[in-house]
Amino acid sequence: MEKLTIRLNNVKDTYYGFVVAVLTYVKKKPSRQKKVEAFMANHPEALTADILDFISSQDDFFDDAAYDHAEVS
Repeated sequence: MEKLTIRLNNVKDTYYGFVVAVLTYVKKKPSRQKKVEAFMANHPEALTADILDFISSQDDFFDDAAYDHAEVS
């Protein structure tokens, strides 16, 4: 996880919330970390928006969503 943290902090337009969000996402499942690391390795010039777009396009992205139970019928 330390290597990924360093890589996230070295993204050209990185910011604290981005690093925390990505680390929170990958900590849920080991396979997520591998996918994000592979994406970053294949796209070394990727900006935060590129990485977040990749993450949000994953099939399991919404598995961790917090739903407003008041709106559920």
